[in-house]
Amino acid sequence: MVEVDPERFEAMVSEALDGLPAELGEIMSNVAVTVEHGTGPAGLLGLYRGIPLTRRTTSYAGVLPDRITIYRRAICAVCHSDEEVVEQVRRTVVHEIGHHFGIGDARLRELGW
Repeated sequence: MVEVDPERFEAMVSEALDGLPAELGEIMSNVAVTVEHGTGPAGLLGLYRGIPLTRRTTSYAGVLPDRITIYRRAICAVCHSDEEVVEQVRRTVVHEIGHHFGIGDARLRELGW
């Protein structure tokens, strides 16, 4: 397990988001990415809650933002170095954003995310 202080971890998440292709950022809609400094449910590294873009209809309006939560302690628990944490944060952010775009877990695994 690696210990990364909360501020540094949040910076890693920001860097992962900043590293996304600009085209994806332009398409993302009504989604907030947050960091939870605990472990999260059932050992998850991240969690997407919301209505994926592929399921939104013309009646989609006035709803709270989708939420992507990245779990700091859970990620640190599976990593052995700061570099591994950076890579796992990136992978987890991309994985959860995949859910925002309507991609399921099985397909994300096939794609290596």
